[in-house]
Amino acid sequence: MKVLVVGSGGREHALAWKLLQSPNIDRVFCIPGNGGTATMSNCQNVSLSIDDFEGILRFAQVQGVGFTIVGPELPLALGIVDYFQAAEALIFGPTQEGAKIESSKSWAKTLMQEANIPTAASATFQSLDAAQAYVQQQGTPIVIKADGLASGKGVTVAMTIEEATEALDRIFAGQFGSAGETVVIEEFMTGQEVSVLAVTDGKTIRPLSPAQDHKRLGDGDTGPNTGGMGAYAPAPIATPELMAKVQTQVLELAIAALNARGIDYRGCLYAGLMITPEGEPKVVEFNCRLGDPETQAVLPLLDTNLDDLLMACVEGNLANFPPIRWKKQSSVCVVMAAGGYPDKVETGQFITGIGKAEDLGAFVFQSGTKLKNNAIVTNGGRVLGVTALGDDIRNAITNVYSAIEFVAYDGMYYRKDIASKAID
Repeated sequence: MKVLVVGSGGREHALAWKLLQSPNIDRVFCIPGNGGTATMSNCQNVSLSIDDFEGILRFAQVQGVGFTIVGPELPLALGIVDYFQAAEALIFGPTQEGAKIESSKSWAKTLMQEANIPTAASATFQSLDAAQAYVQQQGTPIVIKADGLASGKGVTVAMTIEEATEALDRIFAGQFGSAGETVVIEEFMTGQEVSVLAVTDGKTIRPLSPAQDHKRLGDGDTGPNTGGMGAYAPAPIATPELMAKVQTQVLELAIAALNARGIDYRGCLYAGLMITPEGEPKVVEFNCRLGDPETQAVLPLLDTNLDDLLMACVEGNLANFPPIRWKKQSSVCVVMAAGGYPDKVETGQFITGIGKAEDLGAFVFQSGTKLKNNAIVTNGGRVLGVTALGDDIRNAITNVYSAIEFVAYDGMYYRKDIASKAID
């Protein structure tokens, strides 16, 4: 079978890599892909835009693609699944209406409140003055979020009134375009975050191995929010008891609430959770797709064929699917970024040492890269996701940072403390 993966990041490289391990799959196409997918055996990049639905569908039909997997949120929010379904083409991901759970934070908040899903108290604003007045009344710390899609950069955890005011000024001044026309302001929650990526056929929902992302740019969780600087799995804080609560109090309630709205949600439902000091899960946000970089940490642990699992979701047969199998190991992914990230970055820097890192047993998932004159060069803010396994988290940390020492490019930056929370 041939499979098509839509997207260009490390998540899509990891998806293509995992899919090609299946005996059912002989070829993967990536639209548009990156330097990593361009150099992988039995994988081919296709130069189409992720919002060119007509072109993507035509390519899939001409090539005889068995099914399509959508990585990023933007084509889901724009309705690629609806477009494919109208042509009776198999595709993994929610419809445009279902994708609102990520594309509109205020829509998702209303859904959670209706379903009694635990989450932060919040208020929604379309006016700068009203939002500023609310912040003055509530005080800080407080969380400011652009309502729409902002590539993980639309959230400010404001510790002072000044920070909150500046964040609101930036959003309402158009920093995130139409995504910032509405703002959600939330109470500040304390605890540890956990990412639970779950797959669903619209009726049954099953979590993958729980991961912990590192959103802040700097060591010690300092600096601005990013798209994610690293992740590890399984997260020790996500005990079997906690995951049982997540299943009944979050995942199943969300699917039931979507069903109640007439939404047949098939794909990934990603619950970004805060685990309170009392050990209770609260939803920070929902996403409508697999997480990046969490996917790069989770997929190397998966022993079940990924294509079989995703196809069971697409075909509505997840209830009859066998239990998902996992390696009894730990996984750590460290994101290597370009200098200047998450702001303006330089591209075109030659990358060396990927092969040496892989010789050590690491998986180097490429993100902001491209193939240029048979060499891999930087082509974005988050450049690589270097992942390593170990018998435990401590061992995986040692293995991943040993591999990173071989990788080099001008302006390279990465955090030195990914997964340290798991061993403190």
